[in-house]
Amino acid sequence: MRRLSDARNAAPPAIVALAATVLLVGFGASGAKERSLVSEASSWRGLVGGGHPAVTVGQRVLVVLHAPSMAQRVAQNGGVASQLKERAWTRSALAAQRQLLAELSTRGIRPQIQFSYSRVLNGFSAPLDARAIAVLERRPEVVGVYPVRVAYPASISSELLGVRGVARGASHLPALRLPGYDGRGVTIALLDTGVDRAQPYLRGRLLPGIDVVGGDADATAAPDPGGSNRRERHGTEMAGILVGAGGPGGVTGIASGASVLPVRVAGWQHDRTGGWAVYARTDQLIAGLERAVDPNLDGDAHDAARIALVGAAVSYGAFADSPEARAIRGALQLDTLVVAPAGNDGPAGPGYGSVSSPGGAPAALTVGAADLRSDAEEVPVAVRAGLSIVLDRPLPLAGAAVSSRPVELELATPRSPEESDAGPSLDRFFDDRGRSLVAGRAALIHGSSDPQLAIEYAARAGARAVVVYGTQLPAGGLGLDEAVDVPVLSIPLRIARIALTAIQAGQHPAISIGVPSVVRNGNDGAIAPFSSRGLAFDGRVKPDLAAPGVAIATSEPGANDDGTPRFGTVNGSSPAAAVVAGAAAVLAQARSALRATDLGSLLTGTGRAIRDTSVTAQGAGLVDLGAAAAGEISADPLTLAFGRAQGDGWHSTQELVVRNVSTRRLVVMVRSTGSGGLEIAPKPRRLRLKPGGHATLALRARLEGSPPGDGSAEGTILLVARGVGPLKIPWAITFGRPPQSLISAVALSAAAFKPSDTTPAVLSLRAGLVAAAPAGTQVNPVAKLDVELWRLRKRLGLLARLRDLLPGRVAIGLTGRGPDGNLLAPGRYQVRLLAVPTSKGPATSRRIPFRIK
Repeated sequence: MRRLSDARNAAPPAIVALAATVLLVGFGASGAKERSLVSEASSWRGLVGGGHPAVTVGQRVLVVLHAPSMAQRVAQNGGVASQLKERAWTRSALAAQRQLLAELSTRGIRPQIQFSYSRVLNGFSAPLDARAIAVLERRPEVVGVYPVRVAYPASISSELLGVRGVARGASHLPALRLPGYDGRGVTIALLDTGVDRAQPYLRGRLLPGIDVVGGDADATAAPDPGGSNRRERHGTEMAGILVGAGGPGGVTGIASGASVLPVRVAGWQHDRTGGWAVYARTDQLIAGLERAVDPNLDGDAHDAARIALVGAAVSYGAFADSPEARAIRGALQLDTLVVAPAGNDGPAGPGYGSVSSPGGAPAALTVGAADLRSDAEEVPVAVRAGLSIVLDRPLPLAGAAVSSRPVELELATPRSPEESDAGPSLDRFFDDRGRSLVAGRAALIHGSSDPQLAIEYAARAGARAVVVYGTQLPAGGLGLDEAVDVPVLSIPLRIARIALTAIQAGQHPAISIGVPSVVRNGNDGAIAPFSSRGLAFDGRVKPDLAAPGVAIATSEPGANDDGTPRFGTVNGSSPAAAVVAGAAAVLAQARSALRATDLGSLLTGTGRAIRDTSVTAQGAGLVDLGAAAAGEISADPLTLAFGRAQGDGWHSTQELVVRNVSTRRLVVMVRSTGSGGLEIAPKPRRLRLKPGGHATLALRARLEGSPPGDGSAEGTILLVARGVGPLKIPWAITFGRPPQSLISAVALSAAAFKPSDTTPAVLSLRAGLVAAAPAGTQVNPVAKLDVELWRLRKRLGLLARLRDLLPGRVAIGLTGRGPDGNLLAPGRYQVRLLAVPTSKGPATSRRIPFRIK
């Protein structure tokens, strides 16, 4: 018997969706400080996972069923289940899928199933056309049909020579240790790229792997099938942060005694051009969670990993009801804590933020990145064009390589230096005869969408320094990189233009680079500018907490020329998430009776608040493992989602389950802190809890008076007991009216047309909204877009339903057939569009008349 609390206290199509574009923009939040963060965040773009390749998922979708998954059955059974019961429930979920597929086949719909889910989620993924989607959305057995999205590793890496040790700026993590505990006996499922099993830093701590992407027996770090000699790196880097031991300069992972179960959900796959790129899809991610809770595929979850770390992120995908969010809730119901990165898209407006998926999942422990480096380096730089000195001032040193004495170098460019849209290419640094254009000089290059790769190519072409324009590289942004053993810095675009003009005129401009000096890191102790901010799309505070995420020392795949293992540093919210996942493993060893929800709550609620920083950036604050280990109270959920406040008297209520995780009786007082004219009243204000006992607390937020036109209020709920530190639950509430319209720019290609399956009339529209905020923009997505067919005042049925839409263009083909697939009789009709927001608020409706000839 499994006891979680004991064990670990054929009709043609009626409508065709033709295209939908996805929002890819940067956001800014209000206030002068937030405006500066927008600029700082843009300087990191391309160094923390930016410059993603274009990828298409084809017609792949995720279908979620109402029939319960095994995880839901376990939860309904109070978290208690035997192996036999869990296996029976898994079979039952699969039987529900087979029944649905059998009934679909009678209508000529035979999906080619790619992944079937029954443990954390009941559903499947498959390529489906619009007709099949419309049929499924009308089936009572189906919760919904959701898009498959693309996720990318949420960090960027920089290698260093193993013999160097760890240079200035690389982050050690001594504050995240718990004396006497190292995670021994705890399994961490790592859902990421493959892992280099030959890396000595990880030896003895890797379990046999699972490859969702390619079927490799050990889920190893794969080389580029395109022959570039690059290998998957991200999984090896995250594994090093989790469990590495014996690195140079004393580098070690957070939980060096734990075991990592590599689950390869990301890796080399075809991009839109037919080339190869490293990424994951959300259907692969859910398949990875299925294996994390049932590694041997026997249908029960008694062998589930204690912790699961997701290393990839879907930008701006913070939908609370997405299939991956549902799967994470299922994993938590099976007592697996899922830790996810917040994303690397920087600041956002006062409403919805830039949090990625699966970090937007309410059940995920979502982590933002903090910059804890105490210092950085800058160098004196002078640029000469002809007889004029056009620049003479210190600039941040982006890489770790420096010169022991001042150097003066001629500036040189690759071929077509302004063609940044083409992306980095090594060929551009050589002429037609194969001679380097930058050897022995300072390469002046455009930052493009992937400055990291462009810099590497310049160094490989023999440049003695690399000077980047078109993007502002932050101090230490490149970290330690053995592929780039020359100084790297960026100069203003205006100066670059002058130098480019001088090169074209044959004037041989030059740059002088002095000896670097150490300066204070201006972001020391703050949230990294690139780290994504909340709120999630359900109005919930995300991230839940923060951890170090800049210049984290870790392992790299492969070996150096002398045979020594490779090490490096990484930046991003996924290394921050790895830090927290490692801390969770240590806490799970130290307090083995804790449930997964308790682990997440203690880590979140005991975080150290960062001064002058919004909860939408830091959650409850910086992770504090010692405080978490001493905690005696847990709460569920980790953060709150009250929604948008509108008008005098507005109110919203959230429930909070408070649990005593100590061995003594506790009297818990409930307090609220915050600002903005909001009152949050707890009921009751005092809880008496026996050891292991729990109680439900109602928190009622009420607005007294008229709210400001926009902006937000925020604070924390404090659970206080004598003799122990308080537990914090962050909240934030935005003010102002919701968007007036989530549908705009509606156009129908023909107001009257004959039915045609091959040349339908095209209905185009813009779904969602990108709204202006005082210091930037914010995204307003659509939870559900219904396309209904009406005649006169009678609804004829649902033609199509699209879910979880980010702002962008949508094009729909009207074939002249009704919801049943039959041809429409001549006459006048209407299409009714109904766009439902992701949190509380009115839906947007539009009617478009047309006539069937």
